[in-house]
Amino acid sequence: MHYLDLSYKPSKNDLICDFYVKPAKGISVKKVAENIALESSTGTWTELKTWKKRIERISARVFEIKGRRIKIAYPAELFEPGNISQILSSIAGNIFGMKLVESLRLEDVHIPKKLAKSFPGPEIGMEDLRRIMKIRNRPIAGTIFKPKLGLTPKEQAELAYRVYSAGIDYTKDDENLASMSFNKFEERIVRMLDVVDRIKSEEGRTVIYACNITAPADVMLERAEMIKAQGGKCIMIDIITSGWSALQFMRNQKLGLAIHAHRAMHAAFTRDPEHGISMKVIAKFARLAGVTALHTGTAVGKMEGSKREVQEIDSFLRAKWHGLKRVFPVASGGLHPALIPSLVKLLGKDIIFTCGGGLWGHPQGPEAGARAIRQALDAVMKGIPLKTHARTHPELHTALIHWSRRVR
Repeated sequence: MHYLDLSYKPSKNDLICDFYVKPAKGISVKKVAENIALESSTGTWTELKTWKKRIERISARVFEIKGRRIKIAYPAELFEPGNISQILSSIAGNIFGMKLVESLRLEDVHIPKKLAKSFPGPEIGMEDLRRIMKIRNRPIAGTIFKPKLGLTPKEQAELAYRVYSAGIDYTKDDENLASMSFNKFEERIVRMLDVVDRIKSEEGRTVIYACNITAPADVMLERAEMIKAQGGKCIMIDIITSGWSALQFMRNQKLGLAIHAHRAMHAAFTRDPEHGISMKVIAKFARLAGVTALHTGTAVGKMEGSKREVQEIDSFLRAKWHGLKRVFPVASGGLHPALIPSLVKLLGKDIIFTCGGGLWGHPQGPEAGARAIRQALDAVMKGIPLKTHARTHPELHTALIHWSRRVR
């Protein structure tokens, strides 16, 4: 069986992977490419006495080599419909451990319509969340509670009321807050959703609290059901550390809850430009699995991720794709009011952005931090320079002095 076939024309049902390869010393790109195709589909390191001629039809084929970039087509029969874990075990499994490669990166994956349709996609999509919140033509302004660990449920709820009342739309737990001795999940969710109800009663606004339910799958389900019973609208899952099967399990419960997807640990395999898996690939599978919102980077904050990469991922999440609902990109990490104009200019209005330290670190306290964020966002949406708007908005003025002296 020859896995290298540069004359092969992929069919509409083929899954196509775009790899960057750096061969081990003395090995050609062609040899590496062929071995990636065989190892990730029907082959192994030696000839087989059990080989059947018919198996050639479903074997992967390298059909393009350009320098160190190669493209491999995988027939749809190689994959179990609706099973992300199995697909990734094939196209991003043992191949990363082969001695023939010094480094290998899965840059992109084309998922054919037939395979994509075996996944539900988001139950609650971007448009659904906007409708729930009654926020139409602007970004959704959010925050992460800080300090990320150590607050009690009572303290967190009191802070939530203060920042919601000052204009914040959306709050979330940090990725490593689950149910600890100082902040038990059961008490936290009751107190926090009481605050959400209070804001609805007092202001008529539907604000969102994304509570982190990350845990073993059976516990996640119990927590999600408790949130639903309390009238909550959103759950948060650390999708990489929880795993694809846990994410799919939760989406398939059809609870009618938005899924806020945190990507903690992704950089362990997305950051190296020559090895691992790109964030774009993660985003595609997350959308198939059914997330409502996904952390994608800021391009202007503290986290790694180029402007071009973040823009490409965000554009994909918001574009039409095999009839699946659109997903909200989440910009988070090192954001503060002075960065909001650049953020919106780069990433557009269809984003959720969350300021952690950029709210809670405001010199005048949480309410002032929340107001400064909304004042900056309002200025951007009206086309007013932040310096000009700050002349009549003291919270924004203080924020600009505190975090930036070169704001336009």
